[in-house]
Amino acid sequence: MPRRSQEDRSRATRAALEQAGRGLFAERGFTATSAEQLVAAAGVTRGALHHHYGDKRGLFVAVLEQLEVDNMAEIEHAIAASGTDDLLAGLAVGLSTFLEICQRPEMIRIALYDAPAVLGWQAWRELEVRHGLGMMIRQLEAARAAGLVADIPLTTVAHLLLAAITEAGHLVAHADDKDAARAAAQQSLMLLIGGLLVS
Repeated sequence: MPRRSQEDRSRATRAALEQAGRGLFAERGFTATSAEQLVAAAGVTRGALHHHYGDKRGLFVAVLEQLEVDNMAEIEHAIAASGTDDLLAGLAVGLSTFLEICQRPEMIRIALYDAPAVLGWQAWRELEVRHGLGMMIRQLEAARAAGLVADIPLTTVAHLLLAAITEAGHLVAHADDKDAARAAAQQSLMLLIGGLLVS
């Protein structure tokens, strides 16, 4: 029982730190958020931050990972909730949901603005691939199985599409008119994907 109690306390501490980090990083950005502000908001000690995450950067990475997990879950849920069996319609729903997510302050600040600088380009790119590439490959495999696309090099195409989708997210996030940018980005991405279809 004592061991379980300690596990519960550790889990609660991590949850408090990640919730505080998600709020502060989204509001102030990584650089303007201090370790002292994080532990004060979480109601824990500085030692707890170091024990669980090493430093502020370690907490940022954990927050970013959870944000990416939440985003992928939301996209998959939106596709499932659409009730469509049409792969292209499902893909359009997924793209629309992602571009909507890219208009949220926490996504803009944490994932699109700070993450490349905090992690470094290579590590940030690897994280994007880890969370988004699998979904992209599954969609392309399903499309190929349904005869919608030719026998293309799936992994390479998935990488290129993921890069285009990520760039579209940046365009939407930094646009003055986000609704117009989102509509243009989705139309452009569907045109790119349309080029893969068997005529």
